[in-house]
Amino acid sequence: MSSNPSQKPVVLIAEELSPATVDALGPDFEIRHCNGADRAQLLPALADVDAVLVRSATKLDAEAIAAARKLRVIARAGVGLDNVDVSAATKAGVMVVNAPTSNIVTAAELACGLLVATARNIPQANTALKNGEWKRSKYTGVELSEKTLGVVGLGRIGVLVAQRMSAFGMKIVAYDPYVQPARAAQMGVKLLSLDELLAVADFITVHLPKTPETLGLIGDEALHKVKPTVRIVNAARGGIVDEEALYSALKEGRVAGAGLDVYATEPCTDSPLFQFDQVVCTPHLGASTDEAQEKAGIAVARSVRLALAGELVPDAVNVQGGVIAEDVKPGLPLAERLGRIFTALAGEVAVRLDVEVYGEITQHDVKVLELSALKGVFEDVVDETVSYVNAPLFAQERGVEVRLTTSSESPDHRNVVTVRGTLSGGEEISVSGTLAGPKNHQKIVAIGDHDVDLALADHMLVLRYEDRPGVVGTVGRILGEAGLNIAGMQVSRHEEGGEALVVLTVDDTVPPGVVAEISDEIGAASARSVNLVD
Repeated sequence: MSSNPSQKPVVLIAEELSPATVDALGPDFEIRHCNGADRAQLLPALADVDAVLVRSATKLDAEAIAAARKLRVIARAGVGLDNVDVSAATKAGVMVVNAPTSNIVTAAELACGLLVATARNIPQANTALKNGEWKRSKYTGVELSEKTLGVVGLGRIGVLVAQRMSAFGMKIVAYDPYVQPARAAQMGVKLLSLDELLAVADFITVHLPKTPETLGLIGDEALHKVKPTVRIVNAARGGIVDEEALYSALKEGRVAGAGLDVYATEPCTDSPLFQFDQVVCTPHLGASTDEAQEKAGIAVARSVRLALAGELVPDAVNVQGGVIAEDVKPGLPLAERLGRIFTALAGEVAVRLDVEVYGEITQHDVKVLELSALKGVFEDVVDETVSYVNAPLFAQERGVEVRLTTSSESPDHRNVVTVRGTLSGGEEISVSGTLAGPKNHQKIVAIGDHDVDLALADHMLVLRYEDRPGVVGTVGRILGEAGLNIAGMQVSRHEEGGEALVVLTVDDTVPPGVVAEISDEIGAASARSVNLVD
């Protein structure tokens, strides 16, 4: 250890973090502090630092990253990364780390607290009594024992809520297309379709990632299928429960109560939902406990130490840590997007997943491409940040067998990456892609046994149907009526009148209702919307 502080790596703490965070960094760094929410302070403070630690108030956007010429690590002491431009950091070669498991117990406990509070009207009764009103009869509640709890999303937090509420004597059912029934059964949880869950649940709690598919999932249609005595808790992500639809359901007596910790727009200090006595609200307290804050600070401090020592960083979000060959690097985003496309096409987690890499790139170590594909596979499945290191753990948790296959032979393209999976019913789904030209444009070259040649886009629609005239026109008409512009399209078929596959790239997300309409009108064997934007 050098006695000259100027030779030590500089770590900037831009927000208030626990003393345990500084202790976890240890004595080998020069530690500075600034108010990261004040841009005039932040930008000059970043000029010569090696690492910066933030919570949620400091915006580390492209401008801030450009101002930090020596920066090697951005550490977010928490889970969400809304305030960090991960893409700009990656381009600048800056590692981004967070603390993905720091708040899972805290978040689960808050959801349980909201469930109890909505059942027994605790906050409302507390407010009334403090206002001098003794209202025993008004705040009569309901027991949790022997009631059915519907857990929407059986990830780590959903599982913790299920375990804790089963101790209350609740019967637990869950909806999660990415969990195998046998795994749920081991936990004493019965898997149902979403419609089945909506019909039987006395309480519903949401624990899903926020994706174009889950946004508004508990919306007007869903809230017409629930018991009028249901109480709904959302302590996951704002917008998964549609706030306007929930307002209507509460007003019309189709929902008995709600507990909300998250909102579509935050901070949210004025919502029509706040007027209902039976709605319990908290200001996004999901990660707000002393323990979670301390765990998060200690976790990212350890990551900073590892990163600045050049070691593998388990919680790195954008890089694996360790050396990746220059020729392999452009393939990372391609493999990740192929993984996300695979999940969109499969609609479930495979029981077996093969990542196949063919071509001259295999002269290098391409294990990281397998990790990248896995990262993509689970990106829209779990309600946590997925990294190169925790992606295999998600596969292991869900009983997915993963294999990497490589060969230097690639007859049609210099290099090809394929993500191939066998589903629980025996069906096989695969998607292949390549990088084309000097600028490494990402292209899809095959879906299943259909050859295609289409540039990857943020929004795509993949249809399989029996080949016949008029189908493409019908698809175009429905998309046009929905105000969706087609950017590119390719039809692939093996023989006239056989199975045809159409891949369309569109300018915006195709809503589930439009996908369903297209599927019905053309009699599709499958119709899947693919969205690669976060």
